[in-house]
Amino acid sequence: MKKIPSFSIDHNKLQPGVYVSRKDHIGSETITTFDLRMTSPNEEPVMNTAEVHALEHVAATYLRNHETWGEKIVYVGPMGCRTGFYLLIAGDYDSRDILSLVIDTFAFVRDFEGEIPGACARDCGNYLDMNLDMAKFWARRYVETLENITPDRLVYPQ
Repeated sequence: MKKIPSFSIDHNKLQPGVYVSRKDHIGSETITTFDLRMTSPNEEPVMNTAEVHALEHVAATYLRNHETWGEKIVYVGPMGCRTGFYLLIAGDYDSRDILSLVIDTFAFVRDFEGEIPGACARDCGNYLDMNLDMAKFWARRYVETLENITPDRLVYPQ
């Protein structure tokens, strides 16, 4: 089988940042997939499923309700390796185009108080596996990274 492009990135060089993973063309539309890398792969511990799940619920709710970007959000969800998230947006974008959106999203998670959206048996298939405190920890850490981001953290390493 042919290796898919995301497995061609040298994960030993990859650091937390915001990267364009791919751009797909469906008819005349472009879908940009972003790699929201929150941890250093193979160097740091990965996020546990409970905090990833809480992050997903709060961030997805924020993004889909965003006044400007909400209609363009196709998908937001965790990577299987638990080192970050994928964000798919309708349109042709680069990392800098969405940097403020990603900062705002994770600042929202960092500061979130109250019940996690959709965290009940009726709305979620695994509603008991959520950890908001740890989600906020990872969101705070990621915001600190993004607020001081360098250009090399916006383009995949060679």
